[in-house]
Amino acid sequence: MAINVNTVYRTVLLILNKEQRGYLTPDEFNKIASQVQLEIFRSYIDDYNQLSRTQQPEATYADRISLLQEKISIFEKTITTTLSGPSPISLPPDLYKIGSIVHNGVNELQKIQKSELYTLNQSPLTAPTIKYPVYYTEGNTCVFIPITTGTLTRNYIKVPADVVWNFTIPSGQNYYEYDPSGSIDFEIHVSEQTEVILKILLYAGVVIEDPSIVQAAAAQVQKQEINQKS
Repeated sequence: MAINVNTVYRTVLLILNKEQRGYLTPDEFNKIASQVQLEIFRSYIDDYNQLSRTQQPEATYADRISLLQEKISIFEKTITTTLSGPSPISLPPDLYKIGSIVHNGVNELQKIQKSELYTLNQSPLTAPTIKYPVYYTEGNTCVFIPITTGTLTRNYIKVPADVVWNFTIPSGQNYYEYDPSGSIDFEIHVSEQTEVILKILLYAGVVIEDPSIVQAAAAQVQKQEINQKS
């Protein structure tokens, strides 16, 4: 279940206009909303990595890890590619982090640095084989060694799509009307709706140059983050 972009924008405008503190245009909102979503998405990965390295009481550890896994799973994607010759092949344009790459559904490729390849090839014991293939990334491409045929199943975490509150301007009017057909909702977990609104208000306070909004929103964001991690 996604966070509805129209609900968030209307809520932000309601809070801003309630105190006559200014107006956030659709373009400003879209840019801020996309940035806020990206920050929250990255916090999923950072928090998961941190928790994975930290010993905690079993119940608390399991609950927080499973919740983060649920949030991250929204962005997990799988691509199957049929090879018909030597690599490289292009990386997905929405790639954030590669998870696993499996050849013919059997052999998982090991990730290496390109600089390691020469050393690996110096010994028959470490040289890549069809059974023990490797890969490395170079620019926007991925190189697989030594495989050139078969199928590759690539699992990865994608970056969230930019948020869009699309609109039309009714004939003869001077206001924006929500257009769901061209809009893009937030992709992050629905539990983040309150934090999304607070963080957008935080940025909105900067845009409309109202320090009181910045201070109030910053305090609420900090409180929200503490509650989530307690």
